[in-house]
Amino acid sequence: MKKSLTELLYIVVGSFLFALSINLFVLPSNLGEGGVTGTTVILYYIFHWSPGITSFILNGILILVGYKFLDKTTTLYTIVATIFISVFLELTKSWTVDSNELILNSLAGGVLTGVGIGIIFRAGGTSAGSAILAKLTNKYLNWNVSYSLLFFDAIVVFASWFIIGTEGLILTILMLYVATKVMNFIIEGMSSKRAVTVISNNYSEIAEKVNNEMDRGVTVLTGYGYYTKKKKDILFIIISKQEITQLRKIIKEVDSGAFITVQDVRDVFGEGFVTLSD
Repeated sequence: MKKSLTELLYIVVGSFLFALSINLFVLPSNLGEGGVTGTTVILYYIFHWSPGITSFILNGILILVGYKFLDKTTTLYTIVATIFISVFLELTKSWTVDSNELILNSLAGGVLTGVGIGIIFRAGGTSAGSAILAKLTNKYLNWNVSYSLLFFDAIVVFASWFIIGTEGLILTILMLYVATKVMNFIIEGMSSKRAVTVISNNYSEIAEKVNNEMDRGVTVLTGYGYYTKKKKDILFIIISKQEITQLRKIIKEVDSGAFITVQDVRDVFGEGFVTLSD
C-alpha cells in the first residue's frame, strides 16, 4: 500500500513537471510536441482550444482503446497521469517565465518533459497518448520505450511543421532529443556502473587483488575457447566508473595480455549496491 501511494505521488509530480514544460516553454515559444500533446498544441494554435481539456478527451479515447493491452496497475496509473496532466495544464496555463531565448526554452522544455515523463514511466504508468503505443511496442516488439516514444512523437511533430514553421520544427526536434535522453536516464537508472569481464590465465591472482585492494566481489564463470576447446575461467566484476582506472592497473600488473570488456550498467541491485525492493 505504501509503495503504491509513493508511486502515485511520483506520477503526480511527473504530471506537474510535464504540464509546466508545455505552459512555460512550448506554447510561449511556438514549439511543437509529440503524440497527443502535440496534437493538442496544434489545435491550440489553430483554434485556441484548451490543451488541458483537449488532452483529457483524446487521451481518454486512447486509454479506452489500449487498456486491454496493459496490466491493471499500468492502466490505473495512466488514468491518474492523464487526469493530473490535464488538471495541471489548466492550473498553470497563466504561469510564465521571463525568457525570449528560444534555444534555451527548447532545452529547458526538453529537460522538464524528460524528467516528468521519465518519473511517470519509472513509477509504472504512462502519459497515455503515444506513450501507450510505446509501452505496447516495448511489450510485444521489445523496442526501447524512450526511442519508441520518439518515433511516434516525430510523426506528429513533422505534421506541425505547417503551423510552427521550419525554425519551430528544428527547435522542437532539439527539445524532443533532449527529452528522450533525459527520460532514458530517468527510466534506466540514476547510478552508472560498469560491468567488467576479464579473461586471463592468472584469473585467481586478479580476483584476489580485486577482493583485497578494491573490496569488490568477483564472480568466476567457466567457459572455453571455441577454436582451442580449452577451458577458460572468466571474471565478472561490477564496479563504479571511478574504479575503472584502479582495476585496469591491477590487471596490467598481473597480466598485461588479459582480454577485457567493459560495459555500461544503469542499475545494480544486490549486496554492496542497491537493495532490491519488493
